[in-house]
Amino acid sequence: MSLSKQLLLLISALFLMIFSVNFVLSVDNIRSYLEGESQVHAQDTATSLGLSLSPYLADEKDPVLETMMNAIFDRGYYKEIKLVGVEGEPLVTLRNDEVEESVPEWFIALVPMETASADSEISSGWSISGVVSVAINPGYAYYKLYEQVITSFYYSLGAFALSVTLLLLVLQITLSSLKRIGRMAETIAQGNYDVIERLPWTSEVRRVAQSMNIMSNKIAKVIDNLNKKLERVGQKLQLDELTGLGKKSGFNEDMDELLASNGHGFVFLIKLDALSSLVKELGRDEVDIFIRDFAEILKGSTQVGTAGELSAYRIFGSEFILLARNTGETQAKILMNSLSTRFSTLAKKYHKDDIAHIGGASYDPFSSIDTVQLAATEAYEQAVLIGANSYYLRKGDDRVKDMVEWKELVFDVIDNASYRVSYLDPVTNLQSGELIMKEVFSAVSDKQGETVSIATFVSIAEKFVKIVDLDKGVTQRVVEYMGAQEVSHFMAINLSNRTIKNSDFRVWLGRLLTENQALADNLVFSLSAYAVGKEVAAYQEFIRFVQGLNAKVMIKRFETQSLSASIVKELKPDFIRLARNIADGIAKDAAKQDFSGTMVEIADLLNIQVLAENVQSDEDLAFLKSSGIEGASR
Repeated sequence: MSLSKQLLLLISALFLMIFSVNFVLSVDNIRSYLEGESQVHAQDTATSLGLSLSPYLADEKDPVLETMMNAIFDRGYYKEIKLVGVEGEPLVTLRNDEVEESVPEWFIALVPMETASADSEISSGWSISGVVSVAINPGYAYYKLYEQVITSFYYSLGAFALSVTLLLLVLQITLSSLKRIGRMAETIAQGNYDVIERLPWTSEVRRVAQSMNIMSNKIAKVIDNLNKKLERVGQKLQLDELTGLGKKSGFNEDMDELLASNGHGFVFLIKLDALSSLVKELGRDEVDIFIRDFAEILKGSTQVGTAGELSAYRIFGSEFILLARNTGETQAKILMNSLSTRFSTLAKKYHKDDIAHIGGASYDPFSSIDTVQLAATEAYEQAVLIGANSYYLRKGDDRVKDMVEWKELVFDVIDNASYRVSYLDPVTNLQSGELIMKEVFSAVSDKQGETVSIATFVSIAEKFVKIVDLDKGVTQRVVEYMGAQEVSHFMAINLSNRTIKNSDFRVWLGRLLTENQALADNLVFSLSAYAVGKEVAAYQEFIRFVQGLNAKVMIKRFETQSLSASIVKELKPDFIRLARNIADGIAKDAAKQDFSGTMVEIADLLNIQVLAENVQSDEDLAFLKSSGIEGASR
């Protein structure tokens, strides 16, 4: 029951109690007053009538006696006037037993009134010659009492109605502030740290609102500080400490996203061949300066932008990679020539002729990370044979299947739903060991029965706008499986970028989940942090849509390079799964520990569950269990 109703009932009960006591006392006082007045009136009438009849009582049959008594009887509300002679015989009796019709019988029964009566002795000389008795008819008293009660009741009822109206108005004004505070608390729980600008006028509620504002501001500052800390730690995890370039894990994640999103361009493998000889000739600090100078050349090439979007990575030691997105062959050659010239300039600074070579290889949706790196390595070996600081660009290899074959395979598999769906990578609760989630994977075979790359298959499906049908089919199959197997854990389904923006898919999904409401709560749609970071608005709209259907959303491969924690606060997913490299070796890596701990703190404030992926060692698992991570897969 709401506070306003409780207060209204309490005050109404108090009003009713006070009114009832006051009303009963008032009625009793009025009745006593009317009874007293009737008694006085009866006595006055008996006395005055006795004096009036005294001269005529010498003749008990004198008609004047009755005439005078009638005159008095007709002028007042009397029940009976009786004249009794000296011997006790009645001489004149006048009686009226009529009841006041306007007064209900229940009122007369509920409020009984005594009939007022009085006697007066009539004297003739020194002897008593008779007695006159007067009894007042209570009907008039009842009428006056009833009229007073009704009037008091309606006035009290009007006063009660007015009081309740004023009370409701005051309560609405006062409680509206409490409602605002309640909504504010809910928004804080959801990760929105608003403040109440117009403070309520009630002093107690005003102090509560001020306290809530202070708390909201403090939590907002805590979240902001945690976000900044997470950004710093995340950057530290993703970047090489010496050069400031990306690490191998960052390159692998970027390549995965590019290949999954139909990306194309070039990968340039650069090996610093002179490093081993310089380590022998120079001191450690001078070697570090040399590596940083070399890294600055790579950074400079990423900032020029003449070869499309470039990212630089230090894979390990003397091996570096440049990743070029949306870059053509001509641009790639210009870039490699420019780098070769700068390498020669740097070589002269350190009295060397040859310090590095570049091997370039193209990639497209048909590629894989391993094949691209292998091609780039072979190109590097060719560059070494060409000469000092030289480069070699290798074009794409011949494909096992051409585009026509891929298109035919994609259409055939999706139209006939001949793909396989499996449920792998179980995520278990790190505290209880219970199963939290499984991820849905699809597999496809060609006409020869050989399994093809699902990443390439999905890329081609996106290219020919068949990916939405594939995602529909997989989702339908998962829902049917959950219903048949009575699955109680979460099932994570990966959706493509095109699917989440497709209005037809949303209509279809809304109808599917409405028909399977009992299963919707265990359905999780998995979204890549990289893809979300590219189109935040579109994904935010999709997340709100899915959560409105009681389903869940997970952002996977989370790291701050792809998606900042401040955006996570706006998106409010149900789960966040950390990038795979975060859990690898976390037990011995302070930076990773700091990152995961900060993410857990933020997630706790935002009511988001944090998961880890592909935990290999028991030592890492033990640390994750103690750090507050909800669950992990192995």
